[in-house]
Amino acid sequence: MAITYLEGDGESDSMLSEINTTPLVDVMLVLLIIFLITIPVINTSVAVRLPTALNQLRKTQPQTVVISVDARGGIYWFDAKLGDAQSLQQRLQEIALKTPQPEVHIRGDARADYEAVARVLHACQQAGIARIGFVTEAPINP
Repeated sequence: MAITYLEGDGESDSMLSEINTTPLVDVMLVLLIIFLITIPVINTSVAVRLPTALNQLRKTQPQTVVISVDARGGIYWFDAKLGDAQSLQQRLQEIALKTPQPEVHIRGDARADYEAVARVLHACQQAGIARIGFVTEAPINP
């Protein structure tokens, strides 16, 4: 807070007090930038470590179905954990009947057993899903 004394004829002893809002605005802008950077990082809630591979970037369509397999072999439909393979099979049969048929993207954790990912792939084939893709991360070049 700054206090400024007004120079005058000496008759008025008034003070002018102002609040300096510049530091407050600076802090608020920094917080805004931090939130804008961190919000896209918190997009998926299932923590899986994706395998690395060279891939082509594709635009995700709104009707794309994402199935995740975590390190313990748990299967997730988007962010909801599925209890058994039967519920996965039922959901896949429902989307197989849609026209046009949506793509299925499988996000398998690199630490997961091949069997868990193969069960999801087999369920997709049994349901008649025509387009199946695997989501990977690009390798990091030093």
